[in-house]
Amino acid sequence: MSDRAALLRGIRCWLLFFVVCLVLSGVTAFPLVHELRWAEQALSVLPAPDGLAEWITRVRRGLDEADASYPFLLYGTDWLAFAHLVIAVAFWGPYQDPVRNVWVIEFGMIACAGVVPLALVCGPIRGIPVFWMLIDMSFGVFGVIPLLILRRRIKRLEALTAAAGADAAAAAVRAAAVSG
Repeated sequence: MSDRAALLRGIRCWLLFFVVCLVLSGVTAFPLVHELRWAEQALSVLPAPDGLAEWITRVRRGLDEADASYPFLLYGTDWLAFAHLVIAVAFWGPYQDPVRNVWVIEFGMIACAGVVPLALVCGPIRGIPVFWMLIDMSFGVFGVIPLLILRRRIKRLEALTAAAGADAAAAAVRAAAVSG
């Protein structure tokens, strides 16, 4: 297998990993009410950091009340889930042609960077505990890691492709000179 083919295969594997994580992150926003009940049950038998069980119970109660009296509020989390799925679809471009669509990777990196200020600004306004804001920020911090790896590999693929193109052009010029 050529260096270019191996690099392309690795890029596609990283892209699939990132897309699967993005989809999983998104689909978990659909069943929030049930997930919080499961989390609360799990934390009742498992050791948990101080404040975590109380926070999960508070959020579960809020979601239960919203679901019972104002279910339309949860429609916002449905759109959050949908946005994750739509963003995941955007990564089909880099899967097909990573060099031409590297901008999608860079867009993802910008989005990951935006998670931190969003959590730091909106978290306190909404009364989110610091430990939960740190969890939210970790999505941006950990999400950017595969994107940085992807960008570096795509730039390497771009250089290999350019070098192969230059070699082909030089060979064509030599062949034309010999035959002419």
